[in-house]
Amino acid sequence: MRAHELSLAAAAEAIRTRRLSPVELTEAVLDRLDRTEPLVGAYATVTAERALYTAHEAEREIAAGRPRGPLHGVPMGVKDLIDVAGVPTTAGSRVRAGHRAESDSTVAARLAAAGAVLVGKTHTHEFAYGLITPQTRNAWDRGRVAGGSSGGSAVAVSAGSATFALGTDTGGSIRVPAALNGVVGFKPTYGLVPRTGVTSLSWSLDHVGPVTRTVEDAGLVLAALTGPDAGDPASLPALPEPGTGPAHPTAPARPSDLTGLRVGVPRTYYFDHVDGQVEAAVRGALAHLEALGARLVEVDTPMARYVQAAQWGLMVPEATAYHERTLRAAPDLYGADVRVLLEAGALLGAGDYLRAQRARTLMRQAWEHLLEEVDLVAAPTVPTTATPVDEETVTWPDGTTEAVSDAYVRLCAPANLTGMPALTLPVGHDADGLPVGMQLIGRPLGEPDLLRTGHAYEATRPVRELARAA
Repeated sequence: MRAHELSLAAAAEAIRTRRLSPVELTEAVLDRLDRTEPLVGAYATVTAERALYTAHEAEREIAAGRPRGPLHGVPMGVKDLIDVAGVPTTAGSRVRAGHRAESDSTVAARLAAAGAVLVGKTHTHEFAYGLITPQTRNAWDRGRVAGGSSGGSAVAVSAGSATFALGTDTGGSIRVPAALNGVVGFKPTYGLVPRTGVTSLSWSLDHVGPVTRTVEDAGLVLAALTGPDAGDPASLPALPEPGTGPAHPTAPARPSDLTGLRVGVPRTYYFDHVDGQVEAAVRGALAHLEALGARLVEVDTPMARYVQAAQWGLMVPEATAYHERTLRAAPDLYGADVRVLLEAGALLGAGDYLRAQRARTLMRQAWEHLLEEVDLVAAPTVPTTATPVDEETVTWPDGTTEAVSDAYVRLCAPANLTGMPALTLPVGHDADGLPVGMQLIGRPLGEPDLLRTGHAYEATRPVRELARAA
């Protein structure tokens, strides 16, 4: 396997055992970036000189016996909403043209402290307000959408121009592009990863999390990101280190043993208006979890009919409030699709917003009750694979037509509304060879169950190759 194809865990082990140096790995990833960028356009800004300097520093520190952990010397990308001192943060918008961050966001500072090597800032749908990322093409088929809004991060990891990346997720913006590009995306519990220094779309729905090649890698990145932060009022304490917290009542004797794990399989909502090939791949993955010892339990999705109304009822006015001044001062600098949504937010009244808040509270309580009956819920991440770039709607067999963005957000939004952790991982391909993702949704701070389950699945499935289009 070539250096740019290595998972984070494999790269870290190769660096630890001196079979690969941080400089060699960074050079391989930058070379891959040079070859793939004209094809897929994952990056808004490339920081090659900075990356090589950091890689040389990492190499010297490791040689001197001062390793910082598994991220030390490993190349990464971060979404162009996340501040890195001295590097542009444009949020994919002309509104931010020429803007450079004066200080690091909390997550960027934590990754720098862990020794990770910044390769560049990845493209986002403008201000994260969309599910397509128009600047970027799918890593498996350049005629298809990358997904969004963290499309650049997912494509970079899938194409091999980053070993891992960071994204943000407000209505599925990590999980959608991860699923469409055949990689792993992790939206953690709301507040677990600080958002200080990250451009907001909707502060009560925003999450920051990793995009990686494997579930194991996602756990390694998440460990470096979590912990309290005074700058984020929603910030939570870090998860306990493995082995220090209370033992899971069904902790496995072997990593691939899921005996006793209760996996909820939705009867409703998550398999409604879902492509047949997507459903088949996800149900095949569920059967595999069952073969590993998990018990599949049918469940009903709480308050499903209110999901999209509550999602838009919160996100739209919060986004408009964030952009209120610049929208008035320079409306023509926004893209047409984002400007329409921001202007629409001004028309929603306080009563609508408060009703959406009440619905969210009831929904969260109902999901918490559901997750007393099962340990996690497994379902499709998105109802269809990557659509052609010029396709604006999806038509289902019953004749129902749905906007592509609505289709992509529909199955991801519940985890944003409830703040519960959700992990997507690849579980197959459709007839066109496009990736299919399955998401695992857990109780608050239930990240260990999701990581354990996802790792068990991928550890007993064949190794996946990098995306073909890049």
